[in-house]
Amino acid sequence: MGSITTDETESKLKSNSDNRMDELKAFDETKAGVKGLVDEGVVQIPTLFHHPPDKFSYSTNSTNTEHIIPVIDFKNTRQHIISSIKEASETWGFFQVVNHDIPLNVLEDMKDGVVRFFEQDTEVKKEMYTRDWTRPFVYNSNFDLYSSPAHNWRDSFKCNIAPNAPNPEDLPVVCR
Repeated sequence: MGSITTDETESKLKSNSDNRMDELKAFDETKAGVKGLVDEGVVQIPTLFHHPPDKFSYSTNSTNTEHIIPVIDFKNTRQHIISSIKEASETWGFFQVVNHDIPLNVLEDMKDGVVRFFEQDTEVKKEMYTRDWTRPFVYNSNFDLYSSPAHNWRDSFKCNIAPNAPNPEDLPVVCR
């Protein structure tokens, strides 16, 4: 598949598109994701990434500017860890884990692998782009691309590691 030019992309993703599904398909079929748009030099964020203003709650009266991310300490008892994860997940949707005993160099290597993956040439990443969630490694832009009313300006990948670790051959070389 040949490369797509900025003019072609902007044309396919025009804000006055008559058919949203065509707009979504045009973006998805590039397999370039959001980073591909940025690398091409797109100068306007396509409408499929515009969120309606009513989706945001703006409060100018808030005096609480301190937010504390929930911390799950793996040194606690199993029951305490489980209840803390449940509470943090329901309240915040995310949390930080401490005392997990994963060496810092492993965490740094994982972050470096993520950067290496996303900094690869678009043509290389396209080989891994999929919406097939049964694959051990899935790279795409917006897992809910065809069902969400507006999309996040991001690309993602996921790697299934449990209950069975993937074969190294199923992972991008830069992530092994």
